Amino acid sequence: MAPSGDRFSEADGRCSCCIDEEKSDCLYDDDNGFIDAKCSHSRRSGPSASSSTTPSLLSFDSIPLKEWEKLRRIIIASAKGFTIGAGLKGGLALFSILARLQRRRALSSLRKEAAVTDREAIVLAAKETLRYGLFLGTFAGTFVSMDELIAALGGHRRHVLFLLTARWRALLAGAIAGPSMLLTGLETQHTSLAVYILMRAAVLASRCGIKSKRFGGICRPLTWKHGDIFLMCLSSSQILSAYILKQESLPSSYKSFLNKHGGKDAVILQGVKDLASGLPFTNLEAIEKHYREMDVNVQLDPNMKVPCSIVHGNQSCGEHVLSFLLQAYKRALPVYLPVYLIPALIVHRQGLLKRWPNTILAKVLVGTARSSLFLSVYCSSAWMWTCLLFRIFKTCNIPMVVMGTFPTGLALAIEKKSRRIEISLYCLARAIESFFTCMAYAGYMPHSGKIKRADVVVFSLSTAIIMHCYAQEREVFRSKYLNVLDWVFGVPPPPCETPRRKDREHGVSAH
Repeated sequence: MAPSGDRFSEADGRCSCCIDEEKSDCLYDDDNGFIDAKCSHSRRSGPSASSSTTPSLLSFDSIPLKEWEKLRRIIIASAKGFTIGAGLKGGLALFSILARLQRRRALSSLRKEAAVTDREAIVLAAKETLRYGLFLGTFAGTFVSMDELIAALGGHRRHVLFLLTARWRALLAGAIAGPSMLLTGLETQHTSLAVYILMRAAVLASRCGIKSKRFGGICRPLTWKHGDIFLMCLSSSQILSAYILKQESLPSSYKSFLNKHGGKDAVILQGVKDLASGLPFTNLEAIEKHYREMDVNVQLDPNMKVPCSIVHGNQSCGEHVLSFLLQAYKRALPVYLPVYLIPALIVHRQGLLKRWPNTILAKVLVGTARSSLFLSVYCSSAWMWTCLLFRIFKTCNIPMVVMGTFPTGLALAIEKKSRRIEISLYCLARAIESFFTCMAYAGYMPHSGKIKRADVVVFSLSTAIIMHCYAQEREVFRSKYLNVLDWVFGVPPPPCETPRRKDREHGVSAH
């Protein structure tokens, strides 16, 4: 419960030692995102807060709200959720449309047909932006509403029932808010998103297990330093093999992404697939025609053992990797610019307007350049490793494709350490979905279409775990995620955690 005694102020929820700047011992660890407070009155979200008997920020540390303040919190959370959903989806759609318009100028022969496609793309992008805005806005509003409702049913914060509900109300509220996903389309399956959120929930749960005395030993292998790169290699083996051999197992949006950044025409991929599968070639003439359109004269041997001439024509393997790397980097830049720019506008909006816009923009540009290098190296190394393996063993088959795409994940080492786990989990979710789809095509598992809206069930379970960790185990989150979640859901951070308080402390210590 809230600290009691003369040192605690009910007016603002802060103890007098934290209000006094010169006597404050409150410290904030920005890397781990928790308070390490020497002040016993302010110790709210530190490691001790993770025990089941310690109240959460959602339940105890918030100042009692009047009814209109509760309603205001719900409305603001919904509006901020809508802003994030519409901003992220709209930003990605905008860059996609701009790229489409640029391609239309280059392909003047298809200008009329492309104009119709562009109009349809704009309408579709607007609908998707609105749907995702409503999805996240409804999720945030529903979670806050249920959180406030259960708190109201529990009575006063010192009531026994309130103490009991505080431990699980975020879990229940997160599960109830999960079906908001249906607002993106009643017939639209979001298996990839659901599996990704499940992976995020699993990571948080594993962090809780690592710091637990009961499960700490079991979860210790999860702390392996380079586990994220290993997961990326494992995911790449499934994803890139499916990209070449069975694209039907990949989600349509992700398949389009791979086809764009894989940099190869469908006829080339079909030729590699035929050779790897041991089937007779069906489109060698189409491949030769494709290269002639690029002013490259290629004569393909129907009895070839390795597909290098199919993949890169008359170029050597080394020349192809270098030229492909430059082209891939140009394709990657428009992908990562919104990924860095939009969150910066949301999270660091005040800093952009007031204090250090140049520093933030510089970080955005450096991050964009670094991530673009990762994606371009990732795509070019996929062809490099497969070509190398085919050349060494002088054969091409399905196991060679699987093994050749495994080391592609090493490119993740280019990325910043804090982003590696995010990318590897995202790819792992795609790989898991593709793997089970391939198993279903092979007849070893039922098709996912037979299980109605399993994605909503998985997503609701995952959001329940994530929101429970947010309320009860805040230290397992990185500080940047806590900042976003606190901004959306309106949970006031402890006094020592506010930027203004930290700035004052740094100022005092500097003098």
